[in-house]
Amino acid sequence: MFVNQTDFRVRAIGAIVAVALLVSVSFVQAQAPKRPGKARDAAKSEAAEHPRVRLQTSEGDIVIELFPDEAPLSVENFLQYVRAGFYDGLAFHRVKADFMIQTGGYTAELDARTDGLRPAIKNESANGLKNTRGTVAMARLSDPHSATSQFFINVVDNPHLDRSTRQPFGFAVFGQVVEGMDVVDRIQHANTTQHPKDPRQGKDGPVNPDPPIVIRKAMVEGDAQESAPAEQPQDKPVETPSPE
Repeated sequence: MFVNQTDFRVRAIGAIVAVALLVSVSFVQAQAPKRPGKARDAAKSEAAEHPRVRLQTSEGDIVIELFPDEAPLSVENFLQYVRAGFYDGLAFHRVKADFMIQTGGYTAELDARTDGLRPAIKNESANGLKNTRGTVAMARLSDPHSATSQFFINVVDNPHLDRSTRQPFGFAVFGQVVEGMDVVDRIQHANTTQHPKDPRQGKDGPVNPDPPIVIRKAMVEGDAQESAPAEQPQDKPVETPSPE
């Protein structure tokens, strides 16, 4: 087949010009300021919708993702305690292997922290969230609407703590451990004793970690401001809210 050399040269020159234009456009785009991508924006949105709290404990860090859609009262209550520094210096005062680990009310000396306590909140156990391994729930007294600052982390599935026809009010789940379940497991298997000031007066047997395991600091991830200093613990005794 005969090829016209003039046509060939014209086509070749056109191809070279097209390539040069593409290179030029790519260079300009490379120099332009970069805008946050959709993935980053989505991550920010997700963080805003599901805030996370980091507990820096003497055994390592535990990160809890919160569920404000399902448990708005419990989440807001928890965040206010965290931001006030209420949990800083408190101990895991009740640890039961193959059940749960509980904190949020007592110092390492098992003195109740009462200054800074907020009013009790409404029970949100009808939110559909279950007490499965790694979930975080509000501790309370026999009154279903008595939860204040104390919470626990389930170390196994605990369906008997869920709302049911037999139990109209369960223990309200409001979060999930997303980092640090190895720390949770170390805590559940910690050496325990029966402290003279055990809040439940030995009803559970030896459940007080020895040596104490404390929350050195609790913080909301992404918060610009540091938590305020924690209130000094008081000697006034309070009944410990406890899942059975």
